[in-house]
Amino acid sequence: MHKDDLLDSLTEDILAYAMQGAFPEREIAATLKPDELDDRFKEYELLLDLHFILQDDVTSFVRELPKHVRSIRTETQNVSHTTRGAVNGRIDWSATTKKRYSEYPNDRSIFVCENRSKNYDIPENLVLKRLLAVIYETLSAAESYLRSDYTWVEETWRGDEELIDELTNLVERNVHVRRIREPASYEPTERMLTQAESSRQPVYRQAARLLRKRQRLFDGDEALLRELLAETAVTPDDEDVLFELFVLFRFISTIDAMREGSFTLETIASDHQEVAHFTGETEAETEIAIYHDNSARDRDLSFRAGVDRDSDSLSRTDRVQLVAQEVADSYFTDREFQNHTGRPDIIVLEIISGNGTYEYLITEVKNSTRTKTIRQGIKETLEYVAFLRLDDEFVFTDESEDVFGDGWNGLLVIQDLDSETASFEAQKDNEITILQASEIDEQLQHVLENIL
Repeated sequence: MHKDDLLDSLTEDILAYAMQGAFPEREIAATLKPDELDDRFKEYELLLDLHFILQDDVTSFVRELPKHVRSIRTETQNVSHTTRGAVNGRIDWSATTKKRYSEYPNDRSIFVCENRSKNYDIPENLVLKRLLAVIYETLSAAESYLRSDYTWVEETWRGDEELIDELTNLVERNVHVRRIREPASYEPTERMLTQAESSRQPVYRQAARLLRKRQRLFDGDEALLRELLAETAVTPDDEDVLFELFVLFRFISTIDAMREGSFTLETIASDHQEVAHFTGETEAETEIAIYHDNSARDRDLSFRAGVDRDSDSLSRTDRVQLVAQEVADSYFTDREFQNHTGRPDIIVLEIISGNGTYEYLITEVKNSTRTKTIRQGIKETLEYVAFLRLDDEFVFTDESEDVFGDGWNGLLVIQDLDSETASFEAQKDNEITILQASEIDEQLQHVLENIL
């Protein structure tokens, strides 16, 4: 599958699940963000805003702002105030007479005066202030990265013009902008946006258009989501991550179609939590949890290799692995680096709540058609299954069953190949199953039926 196809599929999946209100926002945000961004951008909405401010029409808008704010619109209004013994402004004799009669009888030193003042809090300016706040707050959250040398920054906010400094100075110091009050949480209202859209001044019309665009993003507009994923600079440089997400969503949608009962997509606070959780209609039914990448640590799952030194018949290969393991253990003092085979891209964990037993499907994803890479993926998938540990104990042991499970505990997903390969049926006696991208929709359910 090409990148465009992956983006199309991913966007459709996001629309199918995200717009229903329950969505693994942090997981998707963490996967799509560049490696340089820290945990502050795990929030899905904040990530969308980062995409939003990286778009050309937003940076162009900011680039033109300095010349526009000098002619910012105001309305003149009369402000009344009461004075005693002095006149400050034009005397409103009608209001003065009423004031003296109702509140200050026989006090002829009381005057109600009017002064003309500029009102900055007109609807158009509140629209502009809200847009500036969105851009400014997003820039502030990513300031250390936007002032870095990363390419995706150079091409947008830094360049030769230092737009970050320009916008910061404008928001924090420009007298006209500062005189506009902060919009309330519900502002700008529809009336305010409509009024800005009909303004004679381009800056207000553009501000309203950009705010409308941002709202459509947060409402899940399919075209805009696809545009963000395909065009803004935060998307991955290669297709690997997109392919992983494609497979992840195929798991979620397939299991959802197979099962009755409740289904939740969790918002992930860190890499220690599940992405999706399926429960049955009764407590005795099977529960399924899906973890992505290294997020299964909270289940005490690990994939540490181990070779028994006391074995009487170690092969040369076993001896190499044993010595390599011991050398690594003596070199790396941090246990995180000891005896690890790595970690697969997706873990599907099934929990049988009735009797408390566990079953696992370990999936490795290789976005490649190269024979060497696929062979490596086969080896890694077998390692993941063979070295899967729960609470530091092997899940599949020589005593209980094959170290690779029953043949349905390992799955490798690869890109579509032009060459002839074994069919799904022909692989039924193998220790793991291999599926190409185009086979997932048809065959993944059969894999899951065997493991469930």
